[in-house]
Amino acid sequence: MPFVVTEACIQCKYTDCVVVCPMDCFFEGPNFLAINPDECIDCSVCVPECPVNAIIGATEVAPEQQHFVALNRELSQHPDWKRISKQKEPMPEHEKWAQVKDKLPLLVIDAKIT
Repeated sequence: MPFVVTEACIQCKYTDCVVVCPMDCFFEGPNFLAINPDECIDCSVCVPECPVNAIIGATEVAPEQQHFVALNRELSQHPDWKRISKQKEPMPEHEKWAQVKDKLPLLVIDAKIT
């Protein structure tokens, strides 16, 4: 069962999780992280590292968040999204965004990461 990054990550993009991943299977977009499900070994060490509880087992994702299973696969293969294994600062105003729900419309997919 691979793990999935869900909506809570949008506009926060904490990277505590990427440092502990033994497979380096996280990919970074402009305002979100994704896990490549084919590379994830289901070790779960990333789960407790996420301060907003955005990482969930693929079989445990709530029905209203199921689209994030396919979205993680798609985004982890997106040409502009790069593998990330080193911790970075979270996004500006991450604390404000951490409690916001329904952030999917804010997801940025095609912008280059600086």
